[in-house]
Amino acid sequence: MAGNLERALAVLELLAKNGGRMPLATIADTLNIPRSGTHRLLSMLIDEGFVRQDEEHGEYLLAMKLVSLALIYLSTSGVFDISQPVLDRLAEASGELARLGVVEGDHLTFVGKAQGAKSGLRYDPDMGSNPPLHCTASGQAWLATLPDERAIELVSRQGGLGAKARNAPRAPKTIQQFLKDLNGARQRGYGVAIETYEAGMTSIAAAVRNPVTHEVVGIVSLAGPSTRLPESRLKELAPHLLEAATDMGAATLTSRYFKQSTVAGADQTRVQAVKPKTRAAKSQ
Repeated sequence: MAGNLERALAVLELLAKNGGRMPLATIADTLNIPRSGTHRLLSMLIDEGFVRQDEEHGEYLLAMKLVSLALIYLSTSGVFDISQPVLDRLAEASGELARLGVVEGDHLTFVGKAQGAKSGLRYDPDMGSNPPLHCTASGQAWLATLPDERAIELVSRQGGLGAKARNAPRAPKTIQQFLKDLNGARQRGYGVAIETYEAGMTSIAAAVRNPVTHEVVGIVSLAGPSTRLPESRLKELAPHLLEAATDMGAATLTSRYFKQSTVAGADQTRVQAVKPKTRAAKSQ
């Protein structure tokens, strides 16, 4: 039973990461499951309402039940209630995309956003995605709060320094460069990614901490085209970003989700966190 459950969850995760639509053979081959077994899993998921089959082409698609459950959970957890006003204000002040990512175990997942760009090129990636930690501002901001050894371990779990960068000319290619980037984030108090994840895109991000325990519970970020976000503009936006991270941290005290996350984090092995240098960043 446990094996079938793990496989069924793997099918759902695979579909979600591939646009929600795949043929049976591709699912089976990707997950290394016999096609007969894959068919049984898909039939079970169809019966439970999590998957449906395209009658014309035969491909399997995610049904809305999974999405509905996720949205119900987020709406009742208080994440949207506490994050949206802060994200809206940050997006308005910056004119760029503001996002909230939550830290859960060894993953960072984007769960909220506000678009500040009124015209021109808009950067608007998928929600629910897990950004690569080694080459994004969000990953950098989180990992900078951890010891180097732990940061390297989390990057390795994602596939190492070569994973998921989208033709990014400035992505770190060595451990030395990666650690140099982390040290820079520690000194500034926020992460910076200029064409390290995606060509032509720039982002900055700061850690969101529980104000009582100082546990890192999330990341707040800004992202947009590099043409609109030169380094001088990033320094102008940094105080707004750090203020949003502080406000978000204070607001997490009223969210059941973040209370649970903080308790779970406190039960794990604690590491010495590096606190962001807010004053120094604001004076830049």
